[in-house]
Amino acid sequence: MSLNGSACIVGAYEHPTRKADGLSVLRLHADVAKGALADAGLDKSDIDGYFCAGDAPGLGTATVAEYLGLRLRHLDSTECGGSAPILHVAHAAAAIHAGRCRVALITLAGRPRAAMAEAQARAAAAAAAAGTAGKPVKPPLALRAPDPDAPELAFELPYGPATQNLYAMVARRHMHEFGTTSEQLAWIKVAASHHAQHNPHAMLRQRVTVEEVLASPMVADPLHKLDCCVMSDGGGALIVAHPDIARDLKRPVITVRGTGEAPKHGMGGRIDLTASAAAWSGPRAFEEAGIKPAQIQYASLYDSFTITVLMQLEDLGFCAKGQGGRFVQDGQLIAGQGRMPVNTDGGGLCSNHPANRGGVTKVIEAVRQLRGEAHPAVQVKDCTWALASGIGGALASRHTAATLILERTR
Repeated sequence: MSLNGSACIVGAYEHPTRKADGLSVLRLHADVAKGALADAGLDKSDIDGYFCAGDAPGLGTATVAEYLGLRLRHLDSTECGGSAPILHVAHAAAAIHAGRCRVALITLAGRPRAAMAEAQARAAAAAAAAGTAGKPVKPPLALRAPDPDAPELAFELPYGPATQNLYAMVARRHMHEFGTTSEQLAWIKVAASHHAQHNPHAMLRQRVTVEEVLASPMVADPLHKLDCCVMSDGGGALIVAHPDIARDLKRPVITVRGTGEAPKHGMGGRIDLTASAAAWSGPRAFEEAGIKPAQIQYASLYDSFTITVLMQLEDLGFCAKGQGGRFVQDGQLIAGQGRMPVNTDGGGLCSNHPANRGGVTKVIEAVRQLRGEAHPAVQVKDCTWALASGIGGALASRHTAATLILERTR
């Protein structure tokens, strides 16, 4: 079943907060849902499909649906980490194509930054009460350890896997295989900072140089602190609707043209660290859309780390495998300067990585670009084709990829 033309994105909204003190996760979901509906010019009563992943509290989609007061015909709670909101657009298009709903709401929200601060404050208060104040305070295990219920982890945990060192493994292997350098990875952060300076909501708005990236503290060799994304609160929402509804709204029509999703895991040790699941999701999306990577004018790429962007550029076909370092260096990802504008909102590296799973912001910025609503300094001229790509999990271990190709058709 081809989803090309089956649905359109008619509403998009990103929460402006980056630290949600005093706001619950449910309130954040409500805020972004309200914002996306207002952007679309629709009412809550128009929604008959709802999509949300593991960031939904309580009973998941049912809890948020009750909180929002939604009357629904279709629910989807597919969970695959950072790629989930991008995959949800495809699932919403499929549900609309099948007649299961006509207007779908997708939300993502979380407050890990505020929760971490609150947990540390409670631990510090407990230490003071116990007379152990002044000693290092560690966050609760649930905030810093992998899920102990995953069956593979019994064999992995003795080796100390953590998100940052798993991505560092991929970066080091890419360097070994293809000669990629830390300086080339740093250019990805530099590009993000060039864009973030124009985003009033970005957490890190100051432009940085390659030298400053390399001088930042080493987190997991070869990844430095500035190779890593921010941790933020907030979220975002999307409204996906039947094309008939989209044509009646007073908004540009952003049509879903291509979708792809794929998992990649350890395969019992038969794994290539130099490729991501985007190598499978990307070609499927391009085939469905009927276009080539060279036709994409703007790309929103998941940027949990700088190496994540480089891997997707290769795996999605923007450059050959092993050529990613050369592709990104010398400002080639900077809007108005390079060959492929990427993450013109500043991305997860500088602006926002809500709930530690920022895929929704990738679609939101792609929609802004296609509508001509990005900041004038980073707006791609006459942007007609855009791509959003997400990675959920860890590149060196089990993860998923979702690819979405969008076209402005009005």
